[in-house]
Amino acid sequence: MSSSLLWMVGFVTVLACVPWLLKLWKQRFVPQDAAVGASKFISAVAVGPQQRIVTVEVGPAHARQWLTVGVTPQSIALLSSIPVSTQTDHGT
Repeated sequence: MSSSLLWMVGFVTVLACVPWLLKLWKQRFVPQDAAVGASKFISAVAVGPQQRIVTVEVGPAHARQWLTVGVTPQSIALLSSIPVSTQTDHGT
């Protein structure tokens, strides 16, 4: 009986270590630039008690876009989409 209890404790210990091992693996082998396509909040304007016009920047670094969306409690609707220029003007 004690042998099966020992096996059960070992199995539960291994299962408990899986999330920690996955996190360690991700830190070691997944590139740090994996969040390149993350979205970025730009602005929001309230147009009613529960309605907003929101602008967010989305997409990979080489093809970023600004999306202007209308947000209500029931839906989200795309109003416009504009590509973001990756070149910056430094006043020259």
